[in-house]
Amino acid sequence: MTQTKSLRQRFIGNKTFYKMVLAVAVPIVIQNGITNFVNLLDNVMVGQLGTESMSGVAIANQLIFVFNLCIFGGLSGAGIFGAQYYGSGNHDGVRQTFRFKLYIIAILSTVFLTAFLTKDADLLSLYLHQSEGGGDLALTLSEGQIYLRIMLLGLIPFALNNAYVGTLRETGETLLPMKAGITAVLVNLVFNWLLIFGHLGFPELGVAGAAIATVLSRYVELAIVMFWTHTHKEKNKFIVGVYRSLHIDKDIVYRIVRKGWPLLLNEVLWSIGMTTITQCYSTRGLSAVAAVNITSTLSNLFRIVVMASGNSIAILVGQRLGAGRMDEARDVDNKLIFASCSLCAVIGLVLFATAPLFPEMYNTTADVKAIACVLLRVVACVLPLQAFNNAAYFTLRAGGKTFITFIFDSMFIWCVSLPAAFYCAHFTGLNVMNMYGIVQGLEIVKTTLGFVLIKKGSWLSNIV
Repeated sequence: MTQTKSLRQRFIGNKTFYKMVLAVAVPIVIQNGITNFVNLLDNVMVGQLGTESMSGVAIANQLIFVFNLCIFGGLSGAGIFGAQYYGSGNHDGVRQTFRFKLYIIAILSTVFLTAFLTKDADLLSLYLHQSEGGGDLALTLSEGQIYLRIMLLGLIPFALNNAYVGTLRETGETLLPMKAGITAVLVNLVFNWLLIFGHLGFPELGVAGAAIATVLSRYVELAIVMFWTHTHKEKNKFIVGVYRSLHIDKDIVYRIVRKGWPLLLNEVLWSIGMTTITQCYSTRGLSAVAAVNITSTLSNLFRIVVMASGNSIAILVGQRLGAGRMDEARDVDNKLIFASCSLCAVIGLVLFATAPLFPEMYNTTADVKAIACVLLRVVACVLPLQAFNNAAYFTLRAGGKTFITFIFDSMFIWCVSLPAAFYCAHFTGLNVMNMYGIVQGLEIVKTTLGFVLIKKGSWLSNIV
């Protein structure tokens, strides 16, 4: 009985604890939930244009996905220090970490814009393979190029918005990013409907309309976030004088780079690894590309708890580590991980039961729908494992163990998942459903490693 009670106290919090967590997590869940729901509607609307259009957009988004994650990784190193500086009451430290983010954005945006403007056709063609199911590869390439070139206009506002939103969340402000995100996705949804199909006198632009709507929504979100941040200086003390000088203390630069380079390298390698795995799936033809796209869009909607728990750990655990409250940090971490895995187990059961319904929303072939149903059920089975692995990543990151997160995340992709996908694609006749099941099932290996690292407790450290 004593042991049972001890375990319950260790992994299940009281009402005060969950009120604290919900104050941080609910705005993130709502924002991510609405964002992913609108992304789903966006995907369905593009899907009405046919398999080629949907596949072209999906392939272009794979390339943009690499940029997005590189921005996330580049800002993450500064984000660790931002949360801990705020926890220790050092507002100038938060200000300088924000400036560091601006430099990272400038560098990464220049690199990716150059690559996408000069090599777009070559990059998109990596995912185009003929199969028995057929499909117009030239049309798919053309649609992907149209979409990608317009989306380039939204890269910089996306990156800058991430710098602002990340810093606001590190200082405990989650409501404003939620409101801005909701507004942006509603703008995206409305203009998708107007521009993809040409309603209410607007031109019918197809995939170009989808791209324009997304770019427009990013500028709207950035405008809201910047306006609120700069007009509430008493609450956002880090923004006072932030642009008077772009100076950053050499010591802070050194410490952020030392801790942050593994995070940037991790996101670069992880995103390239994931897009390469998708390229391996694409060897089974356009049907596989379309089915994986449907699965990815739908599964993101079901993974909002996974992402919210990771952000909650980064904020709540990071602030306690910065304040030197190590026992409290471990306690919060244990309870958040348990809650995330439990919720995702329930969500996984719901997804497994309802998987056949979702592909029916798309104007695509019966073969694509059948494949997507199986892939969604695979996602449902591994969802609790992904919840734990994501929580483990953010726990290690909150404590500044960035090199370990690099090993845990990217090296797992490159040494385990990607070799398995490559072997299945090029040395077996397995269909995409079996390939996907094998690659996703390897998450259990990562879960075992994550459990060992979390239990060891080396992440319990104050880095500021």
